[in-house]
Amino acid sequence: MICYTLNGQTASDVNEPVDYVNPLMGTDSDYSLSSGNVYPSIAMPWGMNFWTPQTGENGNGWTYMYTARKIRGFKQTHQPSPWMNDYGQFSIMPVTGKLHFTEEERQSWFSHKAEKATPYYYRVYLADHDVTTEITPTERAARFRFTFPENDSYIVVDAFDKGSYVKIIPEEQKIIGYTTRNSGGVPENFKNYFVIVFDKAFEMNKTFRDSVLTDNLISESDHAGAVIGFRTTKGEQVNARVASSFISFEQAERNLEETGTLDFDRLKEKGRDMWNRELKRITVEGGTTDQYRTFYSCLYRSLLFPRKFYEYDKDGNVVHYSPYNGEVRPGYMFTDTGFWDTFRALFPFLNLMYPDLNEKMQEGLLNAYNESGWLPEWASPGLRNIMIGNNSASIVSEAYLKNKENYQYDIETLYEALAHGANNEGPVTAVGRAGVKYYNTLGYVPADVDIRQNVSRTLEYAYDDFAIYQLAKALKRPKKEIELYRERSLNYRKVYDPETGFMRGKLQNGEFVKEFDPIQWGRDFTEGNSMHYTWSVFHDIQGLIDLMGGKDAFIRQLDTVFTTPSTITPRKGGGIIHEMREMQVAGMGQYAHGNQPIQHMIYLYNYAGQPWKTQYWVRETMNRMYWPTPDGYCGDEDNGQTSAWYVFSALGFYPVTPATDQYVLGAPLFKKATLKLENGNEIIINAPDNSADNRYIRHMRLNNKTYDKNYLSHKELMKGSVIDLEMGAEPDTKRGTEEKDFPFSLSNEM
Repeated sequence: MICYTLNGQTASDVNEPVDYVNPLMGTDSDYSLSSGNVYPSIAMPWGMNFWTPQTGENGNGWTYMYTARKIRGFKQTHQPSPWMNDYGQFSIMPVTGKLHFTEEERQSWFSHKAEKATPYYYRVYLADHDVTTEITPTERAARFRFTFPENDSYIVVDAFDKGSYVKIIPEEQKIIGYTTRNSGGVPENFKNYFVIVFDKAFEMNKTFRDSVLTDNLISESDHAGAVIGFRTTKGEQVNARVASSFISFEQAERNLEETGTLDFDRLKEKGRDMWNRELKRITVEGGTTDQYRTFYSCLYRSLLFPRKFYEYDKDGNVVHYSPYNGEVRPGYMFTDTGFWDTFRALFPFLNLMYPDLNEKMQEGLLNAYNESGWLPEWASPGLRNIMIGNNSASIVSEAYLKNKENYQYDIETLYEALAHGANNEGPVTAVGRAGVKYYNTLGYVPADVDIRQNVSRTLEYAYDDFAIYQLAKALKRPKKEIELYRERSLNYRKVYDPETGFMRGKLQNGEFVKEFDPIQWGRDFTEGNSMHYTWSVFHDIQGLIDLMGGKDAFIRQLDTVFTTPSTITPRKGGGIIHEMREMQVAGMGQYAHGNQPIQHMIYLYNYAGQPWKTQYWVRETMNRMYWPTPDGYCGDEDNGQTSAWYVFSALGFYPVTPATDQYVLGAPLFKKATLKLENGNEIIINAPDNSADNRYIRHMRLNNKTYDKNYLSHKELMKGSVIDLEMGAEPDTKRGTEEKDFPFSLSNEM
């Protein structure tokens, strides 16, 4: 066993990475301040169903809070974030002694000292009922194991309100039911059908209809549920197998077969092996225990969304219930991701490490377009009206540009979908492009046309147009069409104010809005201010440098983000939102890593010849903003995006412009990292002198040749690469300073 000493801590090599994952990282959050806004997801990678202990009341988006004292049930959940809330949820809860079935009465005290959470297994002791509950999942099913005392014991199945159904079948030791509970984005016929099979005969059967308990075996009402009971001896274990389907009861039974003939412990071991297999795709060495825990906890979060929203029929064919038209259709479907967040790092991570899976996701997007007429921008499970942008353009374009040689799918129809979304307003504001008629004529969305967040929309539409331009070139579209999107991708220039050096709202008449403060949140910007959004020119940083007056001015403006006090300035009449507080308490000036718009900004020093500042601030952010603890994130984790930022950054590079072939260099966190690619090749990153002090790249070799560029090529990495880095405590202010070493910018192409 090889050990390293770093920062006063000694950590051995990671052999079982799943043991370093903390699903409770980020759970110490609430409405006013997010440290992740996540729940412990007990699930398989990209599983259709997750399971979680439920501390919040039914319907509360904060389903599990680390500071809570009581558990109300164990919920099957499909919730991507508390802001989106849940759909298709139901819960299971053991009770002893006097029968309590309502969520308030049945809840039990618990302690984190008697709780174990891993990705593949959860256990907790419910003090009020003297019951230990254990869960281990598959993609669409799970096993429960309850260890009861000597007592009258019960299991409550809560199908939630808003329309639900349960049926107890005593002779089969089974409960079936469905829940229709959702938070939007579903057709009228939406149901999640579930089946639960126990290994102990029922001695008591009851159902409830809203708050009334009855002896009926069937309940269909606004809020239905079931209770089964039996006498248990001390230490007696009762097992339950549970599965669900968005298609039918019959399909739920079929999904139950995922548990096979495996008992609880063998299924648990199978889940452990599956997680280890995925986590071992990236091995890191030479870090502290906390760094390993943080890295693998972030990697775990990067392997959950978008979730598989498809099932296998009796013939083994892939089918899905369409969250767009309510029909059962052939083919793949994925959901529960917001492209506004995840186009930045999560999808680039999938394109690097999981191109096979991402190809299936592209097929899922094709199905979504065919079933709804639009590409989703925030799907949960269908179209949701939240956030801005048309960032499906980046998702589709990047996948094809990086992997087109290896996969065959209908990219022409997907291109048609991108063009449709780029030139039309959608059925809801967040789909297609709000303000498109202004954008396509004026080159920007004006501030005086009652379309909020106009500067943010303009900047994101410009990058999305660049992504379409890149795809149009690859598909050899007509020259006029290619040129149209290239010209539109330069629209960021229209909202740059040379007087202030920031992006600024502009009126229809071409004048900038009069009242302007670069640190004022809201109005023209989405969950941020101009100091955050000015850098959202992902595809043409050289063009932004030119607007600012050159590299020196650009560097000064970047530095200003960190040197400006972390003062919160809400828009007039606006309140404080949690993202503001997260920036304020972070102590990094106006750098708001807790939200997505500025997360790439640290890497932009590479475009102006000062890569060592990127290396400094990347390490600072990893050290200060990420911990493997319940308060471990510095804002919303957001479906893998903020975690994928850490994974990339710990490896030493980041996809500033996803719809290109390049990753921009930072500096690695570990002494060694090995990436096992799906094509059988490996990327090996060696930095033996890496330490808390040695954060700067002094010299770099790529495949045994000196390498001075500030970026890496995706295409070359996929061939297999060895990167050797000499790290030091002082920066090399000569390396990566020549323009030939700078990453891609559209202005340099013209």
